[in-house]
Amino acid sequence: MRSKVTIQEIADQIGLSKYAVSRALSGKSGVSAQTRELIINTAGNLGYFKDSQNPVAAPPGHIDPDTRTWSGTILVLFPNVRYQNTESLYWGPVFNGISSRLNQKKINIMTLTEPADDSMFSLLNPEAIMGIITIGSISTPILFDIKRLGIPVVMVDHLDHSFQSDSIFTDNLAGMREIMKALIRKGYKNYQFIGKIADAQSFYERWLGFSAALQEHKIAQTQIPELLDHVHDNFYEMIERVFKTNELPEVFVCANDFYVSYTIDTFERLGVNITEKCIFTGFDNTDPSLPSKATVNVDKELLGRRAVDQMLWRILNPSSSYEKKLILGDVILKD
Repeated sequence: MRSKVTIQEIADQIGLSKYAVSRALSGKSGVSAQTRELIINTAGNLGYFKDSQNPVAAPPGHIDPDTRTWSGTILVLFPNVRYQNTESLYWGPVFNGISSRLNQKKINIMTLTEPADDSMFSLLNPEAIMGIITIGSISTPILFDIKRLGIPVVMVDHLDHSFQSDSIFTDNLAGMREIMKALIRKGYKNYQFIGKIADAQSFYERWLGFSAALQEHKIAQTQIPELLDHVHDNFYEMIERVFKTNELPEVFVCANDFYVSYTIDTFERLGVNITEKCIFTGFDNTDPSLPSKATVNVDKELLGRRAVDQMLWRILNPSSSYEKKLILGDVILKD
């Protein structure tokens, strides 16, 4: 009978040090994702994982992050956007969830705001970073700079079709469709969605849920395109211009709670008490005091915790297909 496969044999097969092989098989930092994948695949081919004397190791797809002792550093990357930071009512709790889970796992955390160019990433040592968790919308060029580092990435609430990685999202479609079903049951027929859907994948998915609900119930969609494609700096002028020539809807379905507040304040500047004329719905439940009829409570800290869980799983299973995890929110109907 053949003796058990040793770490030295794996190292000799690949041409790496025994130290690097040992760290990769034990899930520790200091080995790039590509090297870790090579080591694990080679170990599997040699029969290392079939050896009952190697209880810590397991083939890709069968390694449980919760059974491991972790050490190293995770980089958390924020976009260079003024409202997407740790002070945000939405993104702050997401970061808290990431931080608390990393502390629980005794993993170091390093935060970074999206740099203007790749100079910052050239200073980073990929071997010292286990992975990167991005929070919110990160530009495509920065994502490709990250890709060159060769380390795992998990994105929270962002999707870039030119960059493949694991992602964690709220189930935006389900939440919006439930809000719309409640409104339609009330008999409302005239709706306008408001929010720049190009700003975030979540906004776009909420728009899709809104549109699908109208189509399913055979309600004509009379969407004003400008309400979907504005910039914050000209929001006031856009609202003033649009509703000089268009009737107000019965319902403003807003991309999130911020847009509820933003729209009401804008109409007040125009001298219109809009809450006497229209009803509003929001999303994210960041401001319970808003006079909206519905919102969706998103467990923001859970998004952060699950991002860390996915990152640890990805580190141990680098060759598995990418995953998009959806977390269902709780629809709050205030009427």
